[in-house]
Amino acid sequence: MYLAESFAQAGHDVQLIEKEQSFMSRASFNNQARVHNGYHYPRSILTALRSRISFPRFVKEFGTCVDSDFAKYYLIGKPLGKVSAKQFLKFCERIGASCEPAPSSIQKLISPNLIEACFSVTEYAFDAQKLRDLMVSRLQAASVRCRMGVLVEKVRQQGTGLLVTLRDLATDEQDEIYADHVFNCTYSHINYVLARSGIELVPLKHEMTEMCLVEVPDELKKAGITVMCGPFFSVMPFPSAGMHSFSHVRYTPHYEWLDKPGDTYCDAQMKFDEDRRTSAWRYMQKDAMRYMPILGECRYERSLWEVKTVLPRSESDDSRPILFRAHHGLRGFHCVMGGKIDNVYDAVEAIASQQLLN
Repeated sequence: MYLAESFAQAGHDVQLIEKEQSFMSRASFNNQARVHNGYHYPRSILTALRSRISFPRFVKEFGTCVDSDFAKYYLIGKPLGKVSAKQFLKFCERIGASCEPAPSSIQKLISPNLIEACFSVTEYAFDAQKLRDLMVSRLQAASVRCRMGVLVEKVRQQGTGLLVTLRDLATDEQDEIYADHVFNCTYSHINYVLARSGIELVPLKHEMTEMCLVEVPDELKKAGITVMCGPFFSVMPFPSAGMHSFSHVRYTPHYEWLDKPGDTYCDAQMKFDEDRRTSAWRYMQKDAMRYMPILGECRYERSLWEVKTVLPRSESDDSRPILFRAHHGLRGFHCVMGGKIDNVYDAVEAIASQQLLN
């Protein structure tokens, strides 16, 4: 949506094709709703710095969609942690992120034998529904033509441009549109378009994930907790639902699979639709209670299920670079994917640096 607006404001005629019936109803909604400020990536300085740069810009541009009315705490877990308290403090100093000892009200809630230190930081959450509504109005103002419930089946070269085959999911009718450039921003479905178009797949890792939505005890109503860095958990305000999200590094991913060039493509959305879901909430809560016993008072409401897609290289350092493949397989066909909401700025810069639309 952000890219479409940017292109339209630059004077281009833009069509935005969306498979779902409403924008931001899948991966942009079914996540932690965290507006990153760098803290989450002590093993990837570049990702942390990009988040630090994007954070104030995102908060300024989308302030009406941001929830800053809570205190955020990062807890350093042990003995399984990959980062010590000393290393975390040094990291925060390097990226210029504020980090202070957490107040005693939080310190008294933790298990000291499993938590080395507690820090108070600055980090927010976003309301995906408010963000969607704002972007819809901005797209209308920019005269972007939006088509909902339409699937891009394939793309092929025609002359100096591209012919895009579309299928209306409600009527099953097909039609075609011509474009000088096509940006494939379909996240977990990026390789669907490539496979259908006879283009080499992009290496991607997919996870079937569960994000639990819970009611937290009063002591945590205005707080967000992240234990790191290792097989730990996060409890974050989830503004769209008025609850908290509860995720766990070990239990949120239920299983995973890879897209590899040369392999037979496995449709991530088909797997999602056919998946038989059994919640891992009790495992998440039981483990988290060892670090903060008060989390045993959380009341489970429901789960958000989604396919999470990352670049395979992110496995080693938890980095979140954008994927940007210009002219991938066809001239004028570009693949773009980000792993965080503020990656919109990185994508705009990457595209501008290539001078694709000049």
